[in-house]
Amino acid sequence: MKTIENAAGRQVLNEINGEKHIPFQGVGKYRPEGKKHAPSIASCSDYPADGNKVVKDLRTALEKAGLRDGMTISTHHHFRNGDFLANQVFDIAKEMGVKGLRWFPSASFPCHEHLIQYLQDGTIQRIEGSMNGPLGRFVSEGGMEGTGVLRSHGGRYQAVQDGDVRIDIAVIGAPTADEFGNSNGLSGDSACGLLGFALADSQYAEKVIVATDNPVPFPCVPWQIQGNYVDYVVHVEKLGDPSRIISGTTQITKSPDRLLLAELTAKFCQAAGIIREGFSFQSGAGGTSLAVGEYFRKIMKEEGIRARFARGGSNKYLVSMLEEGLVDYILDGQTFDLEGVRSMGENPGHVWSSPFTSYNYHGKGNFAGLVDVVILGATEVDLDFNANVVTHSDGYLLHGIGGWQNCLFSKTVILPIPLFRDRVPVIRDQVTTLCGPGELIDVIVTERGIAINPLRTDLIKATKNSGLPIKTMEELKAEADRICGLPAAPALEDRVVAAIKWVDGTVIDMVRQVSLSS
Repeated sequence: MKTIENAAGRQVLNEINGEKHIPFQGVGKYRPEGKKHAPSIASCSDYPADGNKVVKDLRTALEKAGLRDGMTISTHHHFRNGDFLANQVFDIAKEMGVKGLRWFPSASFPCHEHLIQYLQDGTIQRIEGSMNGPLGRFVSEGGMEGTGVLRSHGGRYQAVQDGDVRIDIAVIGAPTADEFGNSNGLSGDSACGLLGFALADSQYAEKVIVATDNPVPFPCVPWQIQGNYVDYVVHVEKLGDPSRIISGTTQITKSPDRLLLAELTAKFCQAAGIIREGFSFQSGAGGTSLAVGEYFRKIMKEEGIRARFARGGSNKYLVSMLEEGLVDYILDGQTFDLEGVRSMGENPGHVWSSPFTSYNYHGKGNFAGLVDVVILGATEVDLDFNANVVTHSDGYLLHGIGGWQNCLFSKTVILPIPLFRDRVPVIRDQVTTLCGPGELIDVIVTERGIAINPLRTDLIKATKNSGLPIKTMEELKAEADRICGLPAAPALEDRVVAAIKWVDGTVIDMVRQVSLSS
């Protein structure tokens, strides 16, 4: 396959799955042209006058939507590892004898291992979305016919809005919905909080199916998906397993090393003057990120500081900060536990957001650049502060991008990461897969020291006499290599199995097939 060198120095394809793609040109260098994509104009005369769009089952809805070979089908990850719906959609496609489908999920989970059989028999030709767990391993080993494409949450919205991906049928799982298609995720056995990842699909797809296991009479209030975009409504027995959709089990890490990472991160933010009256922050729902939030809470209480807003992923810890008056608003993009769902339904300061408002790079600004500090993770970083979040050092594709790339546009980006995992150094000469350019990553916090990007002279000056263990990336890498030894390069084939998109839709890197012969 013919490749071209992009602005990051990576060899990438400019034709993927028979379609032309633009190589990465540098941060902020690519300028889109043209108009937003739009679906076909609909007429009310084609829909029930009484507003009742309910059909008898999911197969009927897919048949009415015109499911046929080669279509693009989208689903969403609001139900996370408890999702039943995506598997049901492709079970039906198999029954109908449909082939060559493009699956366009907002994310996949281990529960979607069920779909490997449909990648093997040609029902699904390729996945354009995160490929986690067993799906990632299957794709990395060359099992998928087409080439995968991974995008951030904002990049997915951009691709739909710009017409890079034209969705034929969007299937939206809704924990609560009325017969007109108005939907929300706030109640019912499958309650998940937000439905924001399906927003673009509802607005731009040719046909939209809403499936619910909690039908309510019109109007479903509040609605997060507007019924005017919906073609068909289906009542299903169960959308997912509530114990794996959402729960109260999100917990702060108990690992001493991870707690040290969190403490060092918070102390760095304090020393740098980031934690101040009216600041804003974002951190994830992983154990280390939650611990950072708790250290922030301690500092804020001690110094009488109130944050203007926190970007979420919401969880019980962030909700408690809102309810204690430490945070004015949660701008929520995804809800991780039942306390987050409760708060979203009750508290006007707990605000719904979506990939459009938060992350879409092809808009008139987005929320990411308004955040003072964001706490993220990574599987690898290199000496130039470039970072990887989708593959491990062995080349296996086992994570999605999520909102990670989009968050890099925050004012200060900090990655608390261990110096090594399972005796494999996390700091490399060059990352296996480039997901985020080093010019956007400001601070690397490890349990053995903190490295500040030389571009951030302000942070270097602010923390010079802080007493924190400030080191260079070269010093951290040397220490990791001394402890673990020099890591072997991954054994990879020439075949490209997936492309990594940057936030503007350009191709920043490629993932190659893992060699099984070594």
